[in-house]
Amino acid sequence: MPFQPLSCCLQRTGSIKTTRRALIGRGAASTPADQSAWATVRFFSIYFFWETQRQQSACVANGGDVHRAAKTMRPFILGVLGCSLVLSVQAMYSASDDVIELTPSNFNREVIQSDSLWLVEFYAPWCGHCQNLAPDWKKAATALKGIVKVGAVDADQHKSLGGQYGVRGFPTIKIFGANKNKPEEYQGGRSSQAIVDGAMNALRSLVKDRLSGKAGGSGYSKQGGGGGSSSGGSKKDVVELTDDNFDKMVLESDDVWLVEFFAPWCGHCKNLEPEWAAAASAVKEQTKGRVRLGAVDATVHQVLASRYGIRGFPTIKIFRKGEEPEDYQGGRSRGDIIERAMDLFSDNAPPPELLEILSEDVLKKTCEDSQLCIIAVLPHILDTGASGRNSYLEVMIKMADKYKKKMWGWLWTEAGAQMELEASLGIGGFGYPAMAAINTRKMKFALLRGSFSETGIHEFLRELSVGRGSTATLGGGVMPKIHAVEPWDGKDGQLPVEEDYDLSDIDLDDDFEKDEL
Repeated sequence: MPFQPLSCCLQRTGSIKTTRRALIGRGAASTPADQSAWATVRFFSIYFFWETQRQQSACVANGGDVHRAAKTMRPFILGVLGCSLVLSVQAMYSASDDVIELTPSNFNREVIQSDSLWLVEFYAPWCGHCQNLAPDWKKAATALKGIVKVGAVDADQHKSLGGQYGVRGFPTIKIFGANKNKPEEYQGGRSSQAIVDGAMNALRSLVKDRLSGKAGGSGYSKQGGGGGSSSGGSKKDVVELTDDNFDKMVLESDDVWLVEFFAPWCGHCKNLEPEWAAAASAVKEQTKGRVRLGAVDATVHQVLASRYGIRGFPTIKIFRKGEEPEDYQGGRSRGDIIERAMDLFSDNAPPPELLEILSEDVLKKTCEDSQLCIIAVLPHILDTGASGRNSYLEVMIKMADKYKKKMWGWLWTEAGAQMELEASLGIGGFGYPAMAAINTRKMKFALLRGSFSETGIHEFLRELSVGRGSTATLGGGVMPKIHAVEPWDGKDGQLPVEEDYDLSDIDLDDDFEKDEL
């Protein structure tokens, strides 16, 4: 077929203008970001069409190969595809929605210092559950407009803000009510009606607290004062360190310490104080006291200041037992401080203990203290022997160490020992080893579908971490009955000993007649 210029093809389907509209749309974007993205796509698309026409025409005029000319246009095609992706990864909420976009720069002003009740969603744009929630979240925000504030934090972009409030999965919804220092975890459904109902229940509780005279967080004092902090922390969680107690509390401690050296007259120190206090409260809770924040008045305790070469304020140093102190190099917001503290915690913390489910107390304590409880049901000891069981436990220990920053609980039981638990998880007496991740607060669980290996379990937990795993409601909506059992002794299983019978005293002739031939 003889070559025909691109303009001929365009003219056959209508004008160039019409065809261009058909290919790249009319740009009916509602937000500036949308319009900008569409403009980029239009630019590259139009440029691609005209450049293709020019290249092909020049190639044919010089006796070249059309296919060779087309090959040179591949970068332009990739450019158009790349721009198209921009449109598909937009933020889930826009200025036209009633959902208020929250960031580290406005969160304190909008939420913490507000008298309003807030529902805040921490999400990631690529999270499937977050995408499913978005329409209902917008609808709820519209219904609650003027009554309850509804906001959203892109915690994938603003990791420090998510870390500040212990966000480890998406979406996470927090209720900032009477005490902004300690937001509550939203435990309701994900439909717009359920969200509105949950907000109204929280609002009623807030009004009731105010009527009874209960207050939220009180104003935090300046350097040297007392009290709490409306910005999210309590000074009592910052340990006051002195020349007299420093060595015993910090250097001889197994905990990790972040220590601020300050001067009461220092302006930067005063600005840091509420951030330091808020971080101290959050870190104390999230690490169960294994990472601690302290403060030294370097104008009073000059021996310490001299020992560590303090020449400016504030100076923050990190202390780990048996190691030289290192300078803190991170940001000064509470989110930055918490993020660094959690990194230190995960670096130094031992892996979570892997426990056998021996009683209801073991299951309850482990799962209630953790966002997720990872439970393995291992084959009977007679099926694997001690070496086989230990190999499964070794895999679990490695994965517990890999995910120790999540602070999940890790448990195991033998097949058949906790039948009600297996039934509630739908394991049903086969397919061992099996694994489930349980959220006891929401009574939801997910099952491992892949192999019981480091690779299979890692893939399973990674999907759960980003909100992509498939979940189901725990059987009956309540935790099953757990039976008290004896712990495994670490040995191979023993078959039941059969009782020996002595048949010598039995006269079989009396019982059986003989047929003579």
